[in-house]
This record gives sequence, structure tokens and C-alpha cells, in this order.
Amino acid sequence: MTKDEVQKIQKFMQNTFGNKKIDIRVREKDDSAEVYIGDEFLGVLFVDDEDDERSFQFQMAILDIDLEEVGAE
Repeated sequence: MTKDEVQKIQKFMQNTFGNKKIDIRVREKDDSAEVYIGDEFLGVLFVDDEDDERSFQFQMAILDIDLEEVGAE
């Protein structure tokens, strides 16, 4: 994942989710990056080069304990 791609995806996610605190941090592996809001880890962004088309997938795990914190609505 290039620096330019990281910057573009970060801006895209900030605009899409209406949150300028979204921060994408590169990892040692060049096929993925980590997504944060402030110090809170959200998930991992992966590169997919399948079929000669480059795309990106965001994977976020939601734990049952996280759901308990928000309660039932």
C-alpha cells in the first residue's frame, strides 16, 4: 500500500463517515494498514489485487462485549 493510497483512502473514509479523526497507519506488511479513531483501533484495511484490479477491503470486528456497552435500544 503506497503513501498516496493511504492518504486517499483516509480522506475517503473521513468524508464518508463524517469523522476527520479517522487515521490510517501503515504496518510493516505492505498489503495492509490499521484504521484508528484517535487511539481507538477500529480494524484493518487490506489490499486486494485480484483480477488485475486494485481494491481495498476494510475489516472491523465487533465484539459482544462492545455491544453490551451500548445497551439495548
